[in-house]
Amino acid sequence: MIELVIFYLHFVLVIYAFTKYWQSSGVKDGVLAITVVFLIFIIGWAITGSLANLLYVDSWTSLFFNRDTFSLCLLVIPESIFFYFYFFKEDKNSKQKETDNL
Repeated sequence: MIELVIFYLHFVLVIYAFTKYWQSSGVKDGVLAITVVFLIFIIGWAITGSLANLLYVDSWTSLFFNRDTFSLCLLVIPESIFFYFYFFKEDKNSKQKETDNL
């Protein structure tokens, strides 16, 4: 169940990233933003899956929390930091350039 919530959060992020870059730069940049999200997710899940296999004990497995859930929870931490700086935080220089152009 936790995996589903994490997957839905990624889906919302993909929609946000595409829409943000599509409106500002075009469809090509929107598709590139989706590609960045998918690459970070796939590579990150492969790395955290290996870490989860090393750290997670089988006796901890329950109906709602297993190795995959643990690896996705490990993945959300660095992903959220990266995506905050990549998608959500605006450059002060770009804001200043926009005000200078007006």
